[in-house]
Amino acid sequence: MTTAPIVNVTISERAAKRIGDILRSEGVGAMLRISVEGGGCSGFQYKFDVDRARADDDLVIERDSAVVLVDPSSAPFLAGSEVDFVDDLIGASFRVINPNATASCGCGTSFSI
Repeated sequence: MTTAPIVNVTISERAAKRIGDILRSEGVGAMLRISVEGGGCSGFQYKFDVDRARADDDLVIERDSAVVLVDPSSAPFLAGSEVDFVDDLIGASFRVINPNATASCGCGTSFSI
């Protein structure tokens, strides 16, 4: 029997608050799904979606009222990452602080490994 590796992804306090606000406005059962897809200017990009379906093999991260799902294909790309929320002069957005990324674009939505 093969055991899937443990993937540690954390949610900052600011991100948990913002995710909780978004999910409350989406109604009962809403969760935030973070995935990694090919594309973007650096090779991979983060995708954020509201989802109501949790798969048995999803990584589930909960903090306060925030529930975040990560599919098993995306989890290795996010290992050791922290999801944060920033609100600065450029605008408000989620930012993934990913120790595995060797390069990223200026906007922070795409990266390479």
